[in-house]
Amino acid sequence: MIVYLHGFRSSPQSFKARLLDARLTALGRGDEWLCPTLPVSPFETVAIVEREIAARAKAGECITLIGSSLGGFFATHLAEKHGWRAVLLNPAVVPDRDLSKYLGEQPLWHGGGSIVVEPHHLEELRALAVIKVTEPQRYYLIAATGDEVLDYREMLAHYPGAKTRLIDGSDHGISEFADYVDDVIRFCGAPPGDAP
Repeated sequence: MIVYLHGFRSSPQSFKARLLDARLTALGRGDEWLCPTLPVSPFETVAIVEREIAARAKAGECITLIGSSLGGFFATHLAEKHGWRAVLLNPAVVPDRDLSKYLGEQPLWHGGGSIVVEPHHLEELRALAVIKVTEPQRYYLIAATGDEVLDYREMLAHYPGAKTRLIDGSDHGISEFADYVDDVIRFCGAPPGDAP
């Protein structure tokens, strides 16, 4: 199963999520795809992802998370907790610090509407933080030097020993993600029933 965790104020309608969904469908692997809408509460986010995976995963099925920005933070927490693999796309490393300037009502990127970020959400992020990853071989970090939101150097320092693709330039959203989508899917592994 391949589970995509979108970023702050994003949704399953993000271009990276739609691109991955379309590519997996074209490969005949659409039934492996899961991309839940994540709420503003970090604790609720983790609970929803765990519940949806438990409801859909087959016994012994390999789980790989793909997390973008804040989704990368959640992917890291869940990968450490459950021993899953994770692909991290410009992941947030210290989101409680970074999101402290977004307290209050914030517009969503897709479909209108808004969320309200409250101080207890920052506390929840602190509680979920992973200080050090334990098995870097389970991680694939894609970081862009041109990320205008997060510092790629923090990402590199947080995931030492992980498979890493450092993109020279680009942006926070990794606008050229289509160039990397097949590499990401390869890291996620062979489809169920196929040899890895």
